[in-house]
Amino acid sequence: MKKIIFFTILLIGFSQLGFAQKSVCKVVNRISLPGDGRWDYISVDSETNTAYESHGDIVQIVDLCTAKLTGTINELSGGHGVAIAREFNKGFISNGRTSTVTVFDLTTFKTLETIKISGQNPDAIMYDSFSKLVFTFNGKTSDATVIDAKTNEIRGTIKLSGKPEFPQADLKGKIYVNIEDKNEIQVIDSKELKVINQWSIAPGEEPSGLAFDIETQRLFSVCSNKLMIISDALKAKVITQLPIGGSCDGVAFDPFLKMAFSANGEGTITVVKELTKDKFEVLETVKTQSSARTIAVNTKTHHLYLPAAEFNPKPAATAENPKPRASIKPGSFVILDVEAK
Repeated sequence: MKKIIFFTILLIGFSQLGFAQKSVCKVVNRISLPGDGRWDYISVDSETNTAYESHGDIVQIVDLCTAKLTGTINELSGGHGVAIAREFNKGFISNGRTSTVTVFDLTTFKTLETIKISGQNPDAIMYDSFSKLVFTFNGKTSDATVIDAKTNEIRGTIKLSGKPEFPQADLKGKIYVNIEDKNEIQVIDSKELKVINQWSIAPGEEPSGLAFDIETQRLFSVCSNKLMIISDALKAKVITQLPIGGSCDGVAFDPFLKMAFSANGEGTITVVKELTKDKFEVLETVKTQSSARTIAVNTKTHHLYLPAAEFNPKPAATAENPKPRASIKPGSFVILDVEAK
C-alpha cells in the first residue's frame, strides 16, 4: 500500500510539473525603437506583417518579419491610433491635441492630407471595411466622427452616451464601442450612422480595450476594476466575467487559438480561453513588462505585440505640479514580441 501511495504521489507531482512548464505565451523578442515619448495604441496589419505604433508625435512603422523600423510619420500632434484601409492604400492617424486626422500613403508613408474634425480629442480610430468608412472616437465631445476612406470627406458625427474607448466591427454593418464613463457598450449602425442599441456591462467598470470573436459574436471588454466582461453581441447582454491583472488598456483576440489576451500595465498578460461560445476560463498569467498596457495580434503568425518602456522614479508633488508623471528612461522604448500557441 505504501508503494502504491508513493508512486501515486510521484505521478501527481510529475503531472503538475509538466502542467506548470506548459505555457501558451512567452516573450521571444524585444524590438527597440528610438524616441522617448509616451505611446498609445499599436496596430498590426496581419496581411503585410506590419506594425504601426503611435509614439509621441510620430508613428513608427515596423516590419515584423525583420523586426526593423522601416518608416516614420512625423509632425503629428498627440497621436493615439492608426487605422489601415489597405484597399485604398491609406492609413489614418487620430491626433488628440489638434482634433485632426492625418491621412498617409501605405507605400511611401508620406502624408496625403490632414482632416480637421469637429469632435475633440479623437482617441481610438478604426476602418470598417463593410461601409468603407473611418470612425474616430472622440473623448472630450463623446461622439464619433465618420470619414469616407476613399474621398477623405467627413460624412457625419454620431453622438454617443459618454466617453468612447475602443471599438470593434462585425463586418456586416454594426460597430461596437466601449463607453468608459457609463460602463456600457453602444452599437452603431455603420449605414445609418446612428446608435441602435446599448447595454450595461456591470460589474465591469471603466472599460477600455475591446476584442471580438466574429464567429461566436462574443465581445471581450477589459475594465479598470480587474475584470474582463464577456458579452453576447447578438443578445446584447453580459455572459460572464473573469479576473485579469491591473492597469489594463488593451485586449486582443486570436480567432484560430480561440484566446483573448488582456494587456495589463502592471506587467502581465491574462490569457483567457474560449472553450465554447458560453464557457471561458483563465489559462494563465504571463509576465511581460511593467507599462505594457496596449496590445495587437498578428492573426497569421499568432504573435502579440505590446509597447513598453522603463520609467524613472516619479518626482515629488509640488504646488505647481500636484500630479507629476514619471519620465521615460532614455533609449528604453521597445515593442515586446510575444509568441502564443
